[in-house]
Amino acid sequence: MSRPSRPALPPRDGVGASCVAVPSAGWATVLDFLADRLPALTRADWQARLDAGAVLDEAGHPLAAHAPCRPGQRLFYYRGWAGEPPAHEAEHIVFQDDWLVVADKPHFMPVTPGGRFVQRSLLVRLRRRLGLAALSPLHRIDRETAGLVAFAVQPHTRDAYQALFRARRVHKLYEAVAPHAPALELPRTHRSRLAPDPERFFVSREVPGAPNSETHVERAAVLGAHALYRLRPVSGQRHQLRLHMHALGIPILGDAFYPRVLRPAGADDDAARPLQLLARALAFDDPVTGQPRRFESARTLAALAGW
Repeated sequence: MSRPSRPALPPRDGVGASCVAVPSAGWATVLDFLADRLPALTRADWQARLDAGAVLDEAGHPLAAHAPCRPGQRLFYYRGWAGEPPAHEAEHIVFQDDWLVVADKPHFMPVTPGGRFVQRSLLVRLRRRLGLAALSPLHRIDRETAGLVAFAVQPHTRDAYQALFRARRVHKLYEAVAPHAPALELPRTHRSRLAPDPERFFVSREVPGAPNSETHVERAAVLGAHALYRLRPVSGQRHQLRLHMHALGIPILGDAFYPRVLRPAGADDDAARPLQLLARALAFDDPVTGQPRRFESARTLAALAGW
């Protein structure tokens, strides 16, 4: 017998409900379970959230801290941090119609909520700013990367747009500033197999095996000791462009992870040294309207100032 579909709990302040399932017996109360399995918040924090009605059952009813905890039970809660840092800079809306929103985000803004960034995430900011509770991202770019991100407005068209990215039918152009290597023959296509680092969850690495990533790299301009590069990723692996540039011997300026980790995950951002990587343009044929779409970021990388 199939399990009933998860109810669509409404967002709060632009934040969708997160879900955690109770895997087995062993916790007498809902508070005991949450404090044990989700220790990023203290027991007192969970108590306060339960008292405020911010933890719900599958029907959307608030749960009391002393409510019994049952195996298979699903609990819903809304993420948020009292001390969340404010955004360094606001996003810009590049395009909006009944089907799509395209935003131009600054460095250090995550696309979706995660860790200590919830209200600061692009998705939550746009849901609140535009009043679009069902808005959902069609793809991701790194928190450290600036530039274009596309969102579906209507839930029933989301898969049609996401299918374009899965089928690699979206043309993506990035710009990066990195050291100038005159001996490096460009343009070229770099292919490799990328996998998570087994010791550091927040970085990836190149490993032996069949390639699962591909990037076309060309030199657009020489800027003294550095150069402006145009990058066209075919695939969309985590940190792909950063790793491929590092593998070519030209790591992107401001990269805090490659070739070596300068700041661990969770450390404060260095706003004076943003990653010099920009998602410059997106182009595709719209699967809903049939129109050719092309969007371009209005941002300029800081390293290009004066050139």
